[in-house]
Order: sequence, then structure tokens, then C-alpha cells
Amino acid sequence: MFLSVFEIFKVGIGPSSSHTMGPMTAAEAYLALLAERVATDPPPDSWLRIHVSLHGSLAFTGRGHATDRAIVFGLLGHRAGDIDIDKAETDVAILRQSRHLPPLGGIALAFDPHHHIFFDYGPPLPGHPNGMEFHATDAEGVGYLSQIYYSIGGGFIVTAEELAGGGAGAGDEAGTHVPFPFENAASMLRMADESGNSIAQMMLANERALRSDAEVDAGLAALWAAMDGCIDRGLARHGELPGGLRVKRRASALFEQLCDEQGSNTAQPHVYADWLTVYAMAVNEENAGGGKVVTAPTNGAAGVIPAVVRYYLDHCIDAERVRVGEFLLTAAAIGGLIKSNASISGADAGCQAEVGSAAAMAAAGLCAVLDGTPAQVENAAEIALEHHLGMTCDPVAGLVQVPCIERNGIGATKAVTAASLALRGDGTHFMPLDNCIQAMRETGREMSAKFKETSLGGLAVNMPEC
Repeated sequence: MFLSVFEIFKVGIGPSSSHTMGPMTAAEAYLALLAERVATDPPPDSWLRIHVSLHGSLAFTGRGHATDRAIVFGLLGHRAGDIDIDKAETDVAILRQSRHLPPLGGIALAFDPHHHIFFDYGPPLPGHPNGMEFHATDAEGVGYLSQIYYSIGGGFIVTAEELAGGGAGAGDEAGTHVPFPFENAASMLRMADESGNSIAQMMLANERALRSDAEVDAGLAALWAAMDGCIDRGLARHGELPGGLRVKRRASALFEQLCDEQGSNTAQPHVYADWLTVYAMAVNEENAGGGKVVTAPTNGAAGVIPAVVRYYLDHCIDAERVRVGEFLLTAAAIGGLIKSNASISGADAGCQAEVGSAAAMAAAGLCAVLDGTPAQVENAAEIALEHHLGMTCDPVAGLVQVPCIERNGIGATKAVTAASLALRGDGTHFMPLDNCIQAMRETGREMSAKFKETSLGGLAVNMPEC
């Protein structure tokens, strides 16, 4: 199965791809499903009431991740990729007064966000820890249309039926015939060797089976522009992040310190790590504030890849901006392998699946643009992922702030270290990437649910008394 770079990387809003973007997309999908039913079999009284129940991790940390807000945005017809936040908030204010969504095919839709979104703290739905149920009932309270969706990481969603049928939440592009349909790292390396292509060149050939060169180039440029812009916004903003923890934005102050040190001969050799960290923190502070970010491969891990790309451009010798697309294509290849063969969802496998995956992708991308061979690229990804195995997802108060913001900076530094180490070798190494991905999957399966984005264990329950 081929996952496009434009499926792995998606522009959206914070603070979470699983808890914000996924539920918003699910609400939009349910609205479309409801419209189809109304068109062919309208309810007898031209009136319906909408209910939504959130289960598992979506219930336990949904308020901190603004899941309820995302559901409302989606039911109001807003899309994560191009949402106008000011317009969306205005629409929500109107909804709270009217308690009705816009009519659908002449059918009135009653919906009170305060009473009709239910956080179910019981057992999760059977398919995935991030489950949600949408219901419509008629004037007599009789069920009219119900649908279960699962938010499986990175903004991807599947219905209960799709999941039961083996669906992985990919778009229609997943089934498209492509010239290099590698399903694991071993086949990726074999195809690279047989064709003489780099991993990025194989990904580009696959993308060209779906869209024109101009569309690919424009899409990659837009992705980097969104990532780069997010770094710049984060570096310029001050103040506290929302949510009640009173966490202060720190990226701007750190950036000012680093700029002041340049050329002063006072910086320590390890200052490179500070630059990586400040770029990553800038992105994740924007994400925590509900700003515009790019899933990379998730919102919770959105800072790692932009930080390493910016580090490459601003600090690496002979860096070329034209190679950013090569970086993103290579990173997407690794992200697709991890998603297809394990998980990129913190609720499913802990933060090893989010920051760990992002670090593996970033290490691969950096290794590629520093002229690493496909074997060295695979080695870099394996090193980065290997040293995130077992990492829990334990956000304090269900907010994507502590430890998530700093964790992205550390993930970025691990990515650079992994790429550098791989480039010092010839690509041969003991542990194949495929085995490491399998180890991550098995670790996630064995990990207690309280350490997988429920905020019931770890740092989430070991914090200072306020």
C-alpha cells in the first residue's frame, strides 16, 4: 500500500491530529452521510436531533485536546485543512444561542454542544482507543442514522466497518497502482538497489502516478511553507498557552538568546541542539495554542521534522533549499512504512508512535539530503526509532504541552544524531528497520492504557501540587 506524502503531511490546526483533526473530519464525514440518507429517506417530521459520544482516550483527554470544539466545527461544515478560525468561532457562538445546526435538505437539525456531546469514561469501543459515535434521532426519539468512527492517528479516520475490513485509514490514493509499491523497508531497499533510484526518487515516481509534476512541486512547497511559517510564528509569540496549566511560551526568549550569542564566541559546541530545540518548541507551542500546523506525522510530534529541515537549511554546510522536497519525500516514505506496519497514534502505542516516528522520519530525511545512500537512510531511521521505544504518552491535564513541547526538541536532536551516526557507516547494521517497527508495534500492544494518551499515569499524575 502506497501512502502519499500529502497523506502523511496534512495542514490542519492544533492541538492534536487524533483528538482535533480526526474528530473534525469524522463530523464532516457524518454530516455528508446524513445528507445522503436525508435525500433518499427523509425523516417523517422533517426534524432530527444529533448526539455524539466520545470514548476511550477521546473521552479522558478530549476536553484538553479540544475534541468537543473540533466536533462542533466539523458539524458546522468547517474543514481542518482550510478552516477560518474567526468564522468558525462566530458560527459556534450562533449555534450556542440557536441550538440548531444549518438545515440539511430542508430537515432541521437540533444540536446543543453543551448537552449533546457525551464523554463516556467507560471501556473504549472495541476497534481503537480513539472511538466516537454519531447518532441522529427523529422527533419521537427513534434512531435514524448512527455511525462509529475511529481516529487512528495523524488525522486519519476509519469507520467501524472499514476497520473490521482491514482499512488503515488511508485515502483513495492507497489503492492506486504505483511503480514502487514497497510495503516494508526490505522491499524499499531492494527496489532502490534494482532501480538505482534514491528513496525520494521512488516516492516522486509514485506521486507522479497520482498528479502532475507541477502539482507535486507546488504541494511540497506549500507543505514546507506551512511548516516554516509555523516556526516563525512560534518564535515571535509570547505569553501563556491556553488550558489552565499556565505554561509559558519559551521559544521566543530562547531564540533571542541564541541570536544574541551568534558571533560572540561564547556559544558552546552543543549549541546546535539548542537551535534544534527552539525550532521544534516554536512549532509545538503554536500547536498547543490551537494554531495552524502540519501533521508530521501527527500534531503532537509536529515540531520534529520542521526543526530538522530548518536546521539543515540554516546550519548545515552546502545546504540547498531545492532539496527540501527530497527531505519530505524521504521522510514520508518512512512514515508510511511505520503507519502501515505499526502505528503513529499515541492512544494506540504511546509517544514512541508519535515523536519516535517523527524522529525516524526526520533522521531519514536529513541523511538523504546529506547524500546518504538508501541503506544509510534506512539505518538512520532505525537508530532514531530504536531509541524512542517504550516512550509513553502521558500529557498533563490532557493538554499537548507537558511533556510534549520539550519532547519534540529532544526528538529533533535524536534525529540529527541518528543521521550523523548512520552517515559515519556504510549502511550495514545489526537491527533492520522492519524489525524495529515490529518491536514498536508489540511494545505498544503491551503498554498499559494509562500510559497511552489517557492522562491516567506517568507524568500526568506526578506533577507539583498547585
